[in-house]
Amino acid sequence: MRGQITAAIGKFEIPSYPYEALSSLKALAERHAGGVVDLSIGSPCDQAPRVVLEALRSSADANGYPASAGSPRFREAASGWMRRRFGVDIPPTDVAACVGTKELVASAPGVLRLHFPGRDTVLYPAVSYPTYEMGALLAGLRAVPVPIGEAGAMDLSAISPDDASRALALWVNSPSNPTGKLSELETAANWGRLARVPVFSDECYTELTWLGRPRSILEHGSEGVVAVHSLSKRSNLAGLRAGFYAGDPSLVHLLREVRRHAGLMVPGPVQEAAAAALDDDEHVRAQRREYRKRLERFIQILVSIGVPATLPEGGFYLWVKAEDTRELPGDSVGVEGDEKPLARGGGWALARSLARQLGVLVAPGDLYGPPGAGYVRIAMVQPMERLDLVAGRAAR
Repeated sequence: MRGQITAAIGKFEIPSYPYEALSSLKALAERHAGGVVDLSIGSPCDQAPRVVLEALRSSADANGYPASAGSPRFREAASGWMRRRFGVDIPPTDVAACVGTKELVASAPGVLRLHFPGRDTVLYPAVSYPTYEMGALLAGLRAVPVPIGEAGAMDLSAISPDDASRALALWVNSPSNPTGKLSELETAANWGRLARVPVFSDECYTELTWLGRPRSILEHGSEGVVAVHSLSKRSNLAGLRAGFYAGDPSLVHLLREVRRHAGLMVPGPVQEAAAAALDDDEHVRAQRREYRKRLERFIQILVSIGVPATLPEGGFYLWVKAEDTRELPGDSVGVEGDEKPLARGGGWALARSLARQLGVLVAPGDLYGPPGAGYVRIAMVQPMERLDLVAGRAAR
């Protein structure tokens, strides 16, 4: 039996984690006095709000199993926040908790496959968060990228009738990670209803919308759609792993009931802290101001070294185009121990130059899909004093 299990496991090639490819760039950046300034992964650096920490400390809800769907308090807080933020009325019964939204993104396709046995395809943006594709692959499904149009949004007209008929989900992400672009959420919702494909809208950066107000797909009705929200970015709670999903009652019910069997539960004290975060809008406004200042500061730094950059429509990333595969002035190729990523395209060349000259670690764009090869993603997840350190290196 053990041999049979080993043989079965051997058929699955475990994919490498995307950010492991950055080790050689990190080594270059660490050579600088003051060390590497890591802007590669979107992990917040700021303190969690005091109101949240107080709720976490005072919660006594740890002796019993927490509700997999989320406590009434948590679901009511989520419903109230959506009403304040988007003007939508989603009852708490159509809201459920998840153990951070990455977990939901990765696991939802496997659940949907049980409900749509004749379908085998997940559609997702061709330049996007890698877990959309990985969730499909882990469920044994086809992962089909949807091309990005000239304006930076998904070109839904490019989805073939065959792929649409086989799809059990379409993922949209607005504001987009990594590009910062806003999607036409009403268009996506209507496409899904017409094609009879559930649309899952990842809206974890919606509080960091710079072009206009925050938006949700639920503003265009809940039929056939599910909005996914995280507390990691808006409230600096990535370490607590708390999020929620809301929308179409039948889809929320399906996910909620199957997830109960898997024992997927947000810890009780974390649910109390999450509810406190959702009830408090002031800390979000303060955090928005911090991210806006960091984005504007780093744009100044990039422009000062001849790298054009502009404020995104949303999110806390800069999506910067590498104009060609040449390195920045003063850089050179062939450093001892370097893997010479120039051959991988302009994004890797620019990432290498930023690591070598400024001690900054950023993510080459092809980590988010082949069409991103000519870009880098820069996350504003370091305090201003670390960005000022980079500015000093640029000035020298």
